[in-house]
Amino acid sequence: MEWLDVQYLVLVAPQYWGYKRIQDERTHTMGSRDYGRPQAKTYLKTDNRDRKYIDYKSADELRRLMTPNGKIYSRKRLGTSAKEQRMVAQAIKRARFMALLPFTSGTL
Repeated sequence: MEWLDVQYLVLVAPQYWGYKRIQDERTHTMGSRDYGRPQAKTYLKTDNRDRKYIDYKSADELRRLMTPNGKIYSRKRLGTSAKEQRMVAQAIKRARFMALLPFTSGTL
């Protein structure tokens, strides 16, 4: 086991595990694990008291949170937390009630 030293494990073995090769020997990280995904977009705005809200009057932004048929996208698809998803749902429902957004695609 003498041939298997730390530098070999840190620099060569990760190639066989599917990781990128480490450029700097001093760092012991295997690189970022974001898998090329874009950063989660936030749909919240802040008011003058630093409270977060979603504007129900901005219909174009709310349309991006819905399918073409009018269903609200899931938390997994939007990347929102549970609290933010409830705020999204409430804003879309208010916009529908105020006739800023359609309830279904049949009313487009």
